[in-house]
Amino acid sequence: MTTTKGLEGIVATQSAISSIIDDQLTYVGYRIDDLAEKASFEEVVYLLWNQELPNQKQLDEFKTSLVKEMDVPDAVIEHLRSYDLKSVHPMAALRTVVSLLGLYDEEADDMDEEANKRKAIRLQAKMATVVTAFARIRQGKDPVKPKKDLSYAANFLYMLNGEDANDIEIEAMNKALVLHADHELNASTFTARVCVATLSDIYSGVTAAIGALKGPLHGGANERVMAMLTEIGEEENAIPYIKEKLANKEKIMGMGHRVYKTGDPRAKHLREMSKQLTKITGQSKWYNMSVKIEDYIKEEKGLPANVDFYSASVYHSLGIEHDLFTPIFAMSRISGWLAHILEQYADNRLIRPRAEYTGPQTQTFQAIENR
Repeated sequence: MTTTKGLEGIVATQSAISSIIDDQLTYVGYRIDDLAEKASFEEVVYLLWNQELPNQKQLDEFKTSLVKEMDVPDAVIEHLRSYDLKSVHPMAALRTVVSLLGLYDEEADDMDEEANKRKAIRLQAKMATVVTAFARIRQGKDPVKPKKDLSYAANFLYMLNGEDANDIEIEAMNKALVLHADHELNASTFTARVCVATLSDIYSGVTAAIGALKGPLHGGANERVMAMLTEIGEEENAIPYIKEKLANKEKIMGMGHRVYKTGDPRAKHLREMSKQLTKITGQSKWYNMSVKIEDYIKEEKGLPANVDFYSASVYHSLGIEHDLFTPIFAMSRISGWLAHILEQYADNRLIRPRAEYTGPQTQTFQAIENR
């Protein structure tokens, strides 16, 4: 056996959902550039789950089914109210609440294909409600019910703020959701597939995936990018700050990527949204600072920005609290998790790799009185 640390370069399964080939990301063969500029998040979710884009009738029915399932049980809201939300990280709450939702779903353990698709719709729909409910309850406010005539992105911003978002805010949120929807066999997606390969239920698979996404090496990067920008404070401090970090051999979050070699194709879309939003809000320094840092790191280390780098200033400009960045990532990525879970169920084999043993050999057992 040959050991590959972190499974880097190992092809663990076959999938028809998304691909990264020659640094180009596609969903079911559609380039991410086209989807980011032209598709709604609902179209992308439908594409990931059905391997085809919907026609207008299919899209309308899908959007209706999502809005219909956005409400969560009152007991779940009361459960959120029972937390000391000032000390609970939103990802810990989200992980627990998604698991709790399984207790209120009569089909939770029904492994029929159609039942799993119905559960997928429920989970996708309810993620937006759970994230916004957490945010509002923490602020001492009541959760807001979704509007039936709004898109997923628009409903999220409406339920978060209690008022309708403008067109540029909705466009930015929709693009962020599309760009984060799936990313081949990333850590959280692989975790979900390993979990359900045991024929565990969808709620267990998504809960496991959230646990993996919670780690700062996966889902927490954009939150840490915004923490860095906040610490820098002003544009003139950016390069001296980065120089000091590099001199101390500290990692600069949001730069480079494990898979991409020439650059993350998603980053440019959020870079443009960051430019527009920060200008509108009178906070262009966040965008300008980010560009300076990206250009410097690219020149010094050959590392371009990844999707997390500019999503930080986009979410900040939307007025979103920084520790909600990763739950929003989960709200998007659950679409990919669910696609992979359904694909795993359709052609399942237990995922059980081996490990290279590095411990002591041929030890002799000693009775306890002789140890």
